[in-house]
Amino acid sequence: MTSKIRADMKLSYASLLIAVACALSGGVALAERADRNKPMNIEADALRYDDLKQTSIFTGRVVMTKGTIVIRGARVDVRQDAEGYQFGTVTAEPGKLAYYRQKREGLDEYIEGEADSIEYDGRADRVRFIRNAELRRLRGATVADEMTGSLIVYDNTTDVFTVDGSVTTPGQQAGTGGRVRAILTPRGAASAPAAVAPGAPAQLRQSITIGGERK
Repeated sequence: MTSKIRADMKLSYASLLIAVACALSGGVALAERADRNKPMNIEADALRYDDLKQTSIFTGRVVMTKGTIVIRGARVDVRQDAEGYQFGTVTAEPGKLAYYRQKREGLDEYIEGEADSIEYDGRADRVRFIRNAELRRLRGATVADEMTGSLIVYDNTTDVFTVDGSVTTPGQQAGTGGRVRAILTPRGAASAPAAVAPGAPAQLRQSITIGGERK
């Protein structure tokens, strides 16, 4: 029978950070290592490129791929530093969410997330999901783990997630009622689904559309 651990943590102060190592749910596997050195390919309706500043702005149904990484949104700002590291900021269309997906090294597993804005740091090999953030780990086609919060930071080098339930932007006051929610499934349980008992939490959905409707 599928076993799930549900954490519903109410914040008693402005923000709460929790680091969740994937080893806690069985096994350590980092994100696809080769992705970091793969070229970045982008499709969009329009492009503005500044050669002097090494910046590019893509707008309109943007699709960015980098190895197994797939990022989609309404706008992607890309910058490359002097050492060749690439940095991207993805912005969603109003009422929708930007999307990120990446394969995990040596496994049939994927990390998939959505947020109002997504920042990719090629130097630190880190992804930030900002506002209305949701991150899922898929084993094959099955959602194994899911975390939601105001800010989620995924460190590809350590495979650690940091979830913040209350994030402010310039001009806003710190919130006091933010919440972090997580559902973590033991590694062996994901392959043996069972009927959901009455009153049990609904099964998590897998995102099949890119830049879906805001939740």
